[in-house]
Parts: sequence; structure tokens; C-alpha cells
Amino acid sequence: MKILQFFQYVYLFFAALFIYDGFENLGEDGNRSIISFVFAGLAIFMFFFRKKFRKKFDNRNGS
Repeated sequence: MKILQFFQYVYLFFAALFIYDGFENLGEDGNRSIISFVFAGLAIFMFFFRKKFRKKFDNRNGS
């Protein structure tokens, strides 16, 4: 289960990359920056979703 804990932080890494890409393209191409920010928001959502799901799974197996 340690590998799942590692992969939830990969979502934060990708969120940081998408935020960086969004700011880099903010002045040049508005549509690309919006898509990057949407993907960043999705990656952050997935981080918290996976974290909550992992804790729920660990509590169920620990009981």
C-alpha cells in the first residue's frame, strides 16, 4: 500500500506543472492556460480524493 501513498503525491506534482504551464501561457494563448488550470484543479481534486479513499481503506483493513 506504500506505492498508493506515493502516487497520490504525483497528482500534486502534476498540478504544480499545470499551474506553471497555465501562468506561462496566460498572455499568449488564453484557451491553453484555461485548460491547464482546469487540469491543475482536477489533479488537486484527485489528490484529496485518493487521500480520503486511502484512509478509508486503511481504517477498514485495520479494524
